[in-house]
Amino acid sequence: MRKFITTVAAAAIVAALGFAATPTIADGHAGGWVLDPELSNISFGSIKNDYVGESHTFGKTSGTVSADGAVTIELGLGSVQTNIDIRNERMVEFVFNNAPNATITAAIDMEALNALPVGGSTTIDTEGTLSLLGVENDLEASFFVMRLSDDQVLVDSNGMVMLSTEDAEIDAGIDKLQELASLDGITRVSPVTLRLIFNAGN
Repeated sequence: MRKFITTVAAAAIVAALGFAATPTIADGHAGGWVLDPELSNISFGSIKNDYVGESHTFGKTSGTVSADGAVTIELGLGSVQTNIDIRNERMVEFVFNNAPNATITAAIDMEALNALPVGGSTTIDTEGTLSLLGVENDLEASFFVMRLSDDQVLVDSNGMVMLSTEDAEIDAGIDKLQELASLDGITRVSPVTLRLIFNAGN
């Protein structure tokens, strides 16, 4: 199974999956559910030279879950934020090869979970597929889901998701970053955390 390091991508979808199954059943929102990018956050970590840990994010994420359980998540690869401008540019060019988006898709069994009441929560295991630079990555993880209101759901990573650059086939790009920054090393496994808020569609 390949696991995508660019963090977000992976995390976002699985989260969407789990959330989707629950609220749609409860109220049967015909418009499905829409990711709220202002309230959501996806972060991934890295360690350089064995001792310096850093946290990074993606600023542009969108997604929907249809009433019949079709999940589509788009991740803006050009929006990666590492807090260093030149590093942002290098990641976009050398790791993501200037690709605009990573796409996550899945099909949800809408009867797999019972409806959650407002304030109710559950933990779910989810699966999906991430498409990045022509490589299909199978994804699975565990997520905490809580219904905040009739029209809003929180999805949070149940612990950290550990993702491998080798499995995602982006090691060459990481090698280039290491060379350009004159580093002795960059970790090839990245911890990912996420907080996603979904709102009921119209």
